[in-house]
Parts: sequence; structure tokens; C-alpha cells
Amino acid sequence: MDQSMQSYSYNTGAVAAEQRNRVLRNTYWLLALSMVPTVLGAWVGMAMGINKILTPGIGLIVFLVGAFGFMFMIEKNKNSAAGVPILLGFTFFMGIMLSRMLAIVLGMANGASLTMMAFAGTGAVFLGMATLSSVVKRDLSGMAKFMFIGMILVFVAALANFFIQSATMMIVIAMLVVGIFSFFILYDLKRVRDGEETNYITATLGVYLSIYNIFQSLLALFGLAGGSND
Repeated sequence: MDQSMQSYSYNTGAVAAEQRNRVLRNTYWLLALSMVPTVLGAWVGMAMGINKILTPGIGLIVFLVGAFGFMFMIEKNKNSAAGVPILLGFTFFMGIMLSRMLAIVLGMANGASLTMMAFAGTGAVFLGMATLSSVVKRDLSGMAKFMFIGMILVFVAALANFFIQSATMMIVIAMLVVGIFSFFILYDLKRVRDGEETNYITATLGVYLSIYNIFQSLLALFGLAGGSND
């Protein structure tokens, strides 16, 4: 009887571990795939001159409506075959929205190097948090609640700064965004490793948004601090 129970427990644990590994593996694959439409969307946005077509105010409205609309559809279809195409459509849209800032930074004399620095910095943060997620044992739920409140406050501050247009405030916001969303990469990947998140589309969406915000914030920081027009 004891041997049967031990065998059952072992088999159950093995199946659970295999499921966690499969979700994590699918998350990484879909995350890598999502970068393709993001880059394509950024290229299309710059080719179209999206920063000239949309005024900052209209661009903000389009971004908020489009982003939240896509995220609603992704969550609604996360368990269906439509989930992945909708997510990839979302990343294409986010690439188009990113093209405005990319066009500004790439218009600087050292814009290409600043963009590569932001890309390398984002990659380093992701690799660091992914590695950390495999070794951290403590429960991060309490800290996640605190970080979520911080994220809301930063979002409100960013909206306010849209009208204030303070470079100093923008730098502070960008630094906070990098810190907060670095934590969320760690938190989301750890949830997958712990078996708390079993849907790889939802997991990919969370990590993608964190990476996107980190890259955009680093791009803004480097552009403000090291941009050259000579």
C-alpha cells in the first residue's frame, strides 16, 4: 500500500513537473516569436511616418484603446486556437506604437547606438530575471501587490507628465518602470516554474509587456541622457 502511494505521488509529481516545463518552454518560444511582428510593426510604423500621421494626443488614445482592446481579446481567447494569432496581432500593434519613439531616437546622430544599448540592456535584464526565477524560493505575492500599486501610480504620473512635459519627471518615471517591470518578469516566470500559471499565452503576454516597457523606458533614458543631434 505504501509503495503504491509513493509510486502514485512520484508519478503525479513527474507529470506536474513536465507540465510546468512545457508551459515554460512554450512561453519562451511564443515570446521569441512575438518579437518578429513587433520589429515588423516598428518598421511599418516608421515607414508610414506614424509620428507625423498621429498627433501625441490622438496617438495616446489609439494606444490605450488598442492595447486594452487586444489584451481583453487575448484573455478571452487564451484557451482557444485564436489566442496565439491575436497575441501576435497585439505585438504588431505594439511595434507600430513603438515606432514613434524609435523614429525620434534614430533621428539623433548616435540614435543607432542608443537603440542597441536599450536592446542590450533589455536583454540583460530579461536573462538576469529568468535566471533568478529558477533560484528564488520565497513567495513573491506580497511584493507583487506592492509593485502593482507602484505600477498604477507610475501610470498615473506618466499620464500627468504627458501634459506637463517635464524631462526630469520622465527620467524618474522611466527608471521606476525599469525597476518595477524587471520584478514582474521575475514574478511571472517564477509563477510558471511553480505551476501557478498554466496558460502559456497569458504568461507570454505578461512577460512581453514587461520587456516592452523596459525597452521603451531604456530608450527614453538613453535618448534623454545621451542623445546627440550633432
